[in-house]
Amino acid sequence: MSASKFDYIIVGAGSAGCVLANRLSADGRYSVLVLEAGPRDRYPWIHVPIGYGKTMFHTGINWGYWTEADPGIAGRSMYWPRGKVLGGSSSINGLIYIRGQHEDFNDWVRLGNEGWSWQDVLPYFRRSERQQRGADDYHGDDGPLSVSDIPERNELCDAFIAAGQEIDIPRNDDFNGATQEGVGYFQLTVRNGRRCSAAVAFLRPAMERPNLHVETDALCERVLLQGGRAVGVRYRQGGRTLEARAGGEVIIASGAINSPQILELSGIGDPAVLGEHGIPVNHALPGVGGNLQDHLQARLILRCTRAITTNDDLHSFARRMRIGLRYLLRRRGPLAVGINQAGGFARSDPELHRPDIQFHFGTLSSDVPGSPVHRFPGFTVSTCQLRPTSSGSVHLRTNDPAQYPSIRPNYLATDEDCRVMVNGVKLARRLVAAASLRPYIAAEYSPGPDAQSDDALLEFVRRDATTIFHPAGTCRMGNDGVAVVDPRLRVHGIEGLRVADCSVMPKLISGNTNAAAIMIGEKAADMILADALRGHGSHNAAA
Repeated sequence: MSASKFDYIIVGAGSAGCVLANRLSADGRYSVLVLEAGPRDRYPWIHVPIGYGKTMFHTGINWGYWTEADPGIAGRSMYWPRGKVLGGSSSINGLIYIRGQHEDFNDWVRLGNEGWSWQDVLPYFRRSERQQRGADDYHGDDGPLSVSDIPERNELCDAFIAAGQEIDIPRNDDFNGATQEGVGYFQLTVRNGRRCSAAVAFLRPAMERPNLHVETDALCERVLLQGGRAVGVRYRQGGRTLEARAGGEVIIASGAINSPQILELSGIGDPAVLGEHGIPVNHALPGVGGNLQDHLQARLILRCTRAITTNDDLHSFARRMRIGLRYLLRRRGPLAVGINQAGGFARSDPELHRPDIQFHFGTLSSDVPGSPVHRFPGFTVSTCQLRPTSSGSVHLRTNDPAQYPSIRPNYLATDEDCRVMVNGVKLARRLVAAASLRPYIAAEYSPGPDAQSDDALLEFVRRDATTIFHPAGTCRMGNDGVAVVDPRLRVHGIEGLRVADCSVMPKLISGNTNAAAIMIGEKAADMILADALRGHGSHNAAA
C-alpha cells in the first residue's frame, strides 16, 4: 500500500471535525486530511430544517445505532441515530443552539481540567457564532455558524411560554446569555431558511484550499502506532484498504460512539476488552469507552382542541402545498424552523440553585421521535434531566471496524435519576395545566390520566422515554487513572494523538450538545496550533 502524508489527519467530519479542518488549514501552512465514513451532504432534506423527519432513519447518512437491552428502561433496546455524512450529527439534528450552563464548564475545572472554565470557553463560543441579533458580551456576529431567531411566532408556543410564566418559570429570550433558566423560543442554526450545519459553516468554505483534502465514504479501521506515537491511520474506501501518514498529529473527532471504538481497534483501551477480541494491547487505558452519559426524555403528548398543529398541516393536501410554496418562494413557514421551536430550563426542586430539567415544546406529536405524526391534532412537551448521574459504556462487539459497537446506556440506574425524571414529568403537567395552555388541551394522550402516582410515572418513563440524542463522555478528559485524554485533549500515554468531540466531556453539559461540540473543535484547534509553534506538535510533512 502506498501511503499519502499530511501534517494533520482528522478522523470524522462532524461538528468538531469540520471546525478543526477549517482552522488547521486556514493559513496554508499545514496539509490536512479529513476522513469521513459517510457521503457528502447532498441529500436535499439535510438542508431543510424540518427534514429531521426524513434523516432520522435514513441509512445512507445515519449510523442508525441500537443500544443493548437496558434494564433501566424496561429491557428495551433504544434507537440512537448519529450523523454519518459531512457535518455529522449537525446535518441531521434538531438545529437547537444551546451552550449549557456556565457552571457546567466550571465543574469541568473542578474535576481537574484547567483551561475549561466558562470564562475560558466563552471566547470560542463567540468566535464560532454569527449571531443574528449582533455581538455583545455573550455573542459574536462574525463567525461562520449562523444562529438565528425563529422568524414567526406560533400560537401554541406563545401559550406554552405564557403557561411557564404562570407557574413561576421566568421568560428568557436568550438561553445562551447571562442565565439559562426560563422559558422562551429557541435559537436555531439556520441561515436564510436552510440548515447551517458544521459542514456548511466551516468545511465547505475551506474545501477550496489546496492544503485541505476531504475523503468521504472512508471508514477508519485503526490508528497506526510506532514507538508510542500515532503516525497515521488505516482506512477502507471503495473496496480498498489505504493508509495515510501524519507528520504531526492524528485527531479523532468521531463522536461518543465511534471515537472509543477507533481507540479500541487501535489497541488503546482496557486490556480485558481488547483481549476479548484478540486485539494486542498497544497502550492500556482502562477508561476508554466508559463514562457514557446521555439525556433521556419523557414526552407528554397532548390532544389539541383545534386543528392548528403541524399534525394537521401534514395531513392536509392543501396545507402541505401551501407550506411547500411558502418555503420555496420565501424560505418561511414550518419547513424553515424545525421540530421544536420553544422550550425552557427549570428546577425540579425549588431548593436547587440552578435548572436540572429542560423542556422541548413541539407543535406536533408522534409515537416515536421522527416517525409519522398522529392523525389527530397534537403537540408535545418533552422533559429531560440535564445532569444524569447514571453512566454506561461503549465497547467493541467484534474486532471488525464495520461492525457496530455494543452500547450500554445504563439509564435510570440511580435513585436520583429516577426521582428527577418523575419530578420533571410532574412539572411538565403543572405547566400544561396552567390557564394559558388549558384551552388548547382536549386530553392527555400520553402518559394518560391513569398515571398519577410516582410509581406509575416512573413506570411510564421506563417504558416510554427515549434518547434526546446527546451521548457524551466516553473518552473522558482528566488526569486520574481512568481519564482518556488530558486537558489539552492528548490521549494519555500516546504522542501525536488527540480526541476532540463530545466524548471528551467529563460531565454531560446541561442542554443540547452541538454548540459545545463546535466549541471543543475551536479550542482543540487553538491548542494544536499552539503546540505546533512550540515544537510539540506538527512539522511540515509537505516540506
